[in-house]
Amino acid sequence: MKKIEAIIRPFKLDEVKEALVEEGVRGLTISEVRGYGRQKGHTETYRGSEYRIEFIPKIKIEVVVEDDRVDNIVDAILKTAKTGQVGDGKIFISDISEVIRIRTEEAGKDAL
Repeated sequence: MKKIEAIIRPFKLDEVKEALVEEGVRGLTISEVRGYGRQKGHTETYRGSEYRIEFIPKIKIEVVVEDDRVDNIVDAILKTAKTGQVGDGKIFISDISEVIRIRTEEAGKDAL
């Protein structure tokens, strides 16, 4: 099993979620996060004063899937989250050694 973590722009969330549902993803976790990469933040003006926002709001989506589904899930995220601009985000893929559903104590693939 693999855990796919995608950091995306907030306005892309609905589009990415719909693409993941179409790929058969039955569950996902979403967090509001803040950070920066190559963007290095941006400058905004409020009531005539200019100030710098260093940590940009993003959305983090976490999904755990079987190994053979990773490429399709990643492709779905790439196609829907990409704008072509700096700050589109990143996708991280890591190994998951075990999953256990608390309610039923099912483990492995059955717990997904």
